[in-house]
Amino acid sequence: MTGAEILALLMIIAFIGLVFTGYPIAWILGGLAVVFTVLAIVLEVDFAIPTSVDWFYTSMTVDRIWDVMENWVMVALPMFIFMGVLLDRSGIARDLLAGFARLFGPLRGGLAIAVTVIGVLLAASTGIIGASVVLLGLLGLPAMLRNGYDSRLASGTVCAVGTLGILIPPSIMLVVMADRMSMSVGDLFLGALVPGMLLGGLYIVYLLGVGWLKPGHAPAARVEPMDLPGAWRLLLAIVPAGLLIVAVLGSIFFGLATPTEAAGVGAAGALVLALVKRSLNRKVMIEVADETSRTTAFIFAAILGAVCFTLVLRGLGGDELIAGALLGLPFGPTGIIVSILIATFLLGFFLDWLELTLIILPLVSPVVAALEFDPVWFTVMFAVCLQTSFLTPPVGAALFYLRGIAPAGVDLPVIYRGVAPFIVLQLIGLAILFNWQALATWLPAQAYGK
Repeated sequence: MTGAEILALLMIIAFIGLVFTGYPIAWILGGLAVVFTVLAIVLEVDFAIPTSVDWFYTSMTVDRIWDVMENWVMVALPMFIFMGVLLDRSGIARDLLAGFARLFGPLRGGLAIAVTVIGVLLAASTGIIGASVVLLGLLGLPAMLRNGYDSRLASGTVCAVGTLGILIPPSIMLVVMADRMSMSVGDLFLGALVPGMLLGGLYIVYLLGVGWLKPGHAPAARVEPMDLPGAWRLLLAIVPAGLLIVAVLGSIFFGLATPTEAAGVGAAGALVLALVKRSLNRKVMIEVADETSRTTAFIFAAILGAVCFTLVLRGLGGDELIAGALLGLPFGPTGIIVSILIATFLLGFFLDWLELTLIILPLVSPVVAALEFDPVWFTVMFAVCLQTSFLTPPVGAALFYLRGIAPAGVDLPVIYRGVAPFIVLQLIGLAILFNWQALATWLPAQAYGK
């Protein structure tokens, strides 16, 4: 190995090691870029990019950052975050749970199915994982436990369903992926729609199976039967969320708006819904603006750090090193893709989706292009893989979101055991998507005539 390749390898190892310190990811990425640039200059290794001080400050920290900030794709990010946070405060989910609990409650596993259906609707209208898990945990988990549900099944359902928002559009992860891969956000949104619904369907089939085979784990709920007034209230709860989903995704599908414009439609729609429900006031708007600003700043800071990190890593030949290692594996093209997905799944135990998206995805994308696989199909599979990172210990974010608001008796070991079957279901969904590419490619082809 050359000196540059050794530095590239050390850079990757240092990144993985520093992630475990809990230090902000933006500073880790940006700091490593500076440190290894200095090392490359001092050690006089074969650096593929200019190393003068003037170039470093003008080209890397100005020109490339400017390219990120003027990217219209990224404009959608704060608007989708604003939409999700505002809907979290509007009370729509509470109305949905009350209605669907009456509709599905008489079934064995019906309450868990109601939580799943609500989670899918929240995923398609918010895409904020923390908000979805906390909201479903506060509303659905106590209801299931009161009705005699097994605590592992109830907690696993809430965690797994809450993470669907990272995959089902509009998803902030897909927006970031599209930017990193220089792809169309609309392609990824439409490509991820069917796989996201597939996972929701697998969850429902599993819950029905548990209710049938182990009725003590998911008994029928003691709820009032659905009547005409109850059906009307459920319809009134579904229609606002449904209209918002149609406004956002429908405008993209029918070519009426770009994803960035659709994000604006979604943000405006969320404001209208909050006004109609009379849940919009000065306090709510301050909270929404504050959370939107913090989340957007965190993501953009990480992206800017990643821009510097990947530039230096590529200058050291890190991308060629990784591509050569993958292409040199003693497998065919399919085996290489499987190896990438397995590595992503294992890294998800220790790294967050943002780190994997910003660092790993751009490094493996040239390999996928060289093997001539469909980029939408691969990126959606990568997204499904990353969804598991929210459920896998020790750093699965959904596990800690739920633990923070779970009642007594639902501790981390219970939650860990509860999510295990749903991780298996996600891997089954990934295998189905791997074998039937059309699940990710058919809808974008129909929408854009590709």
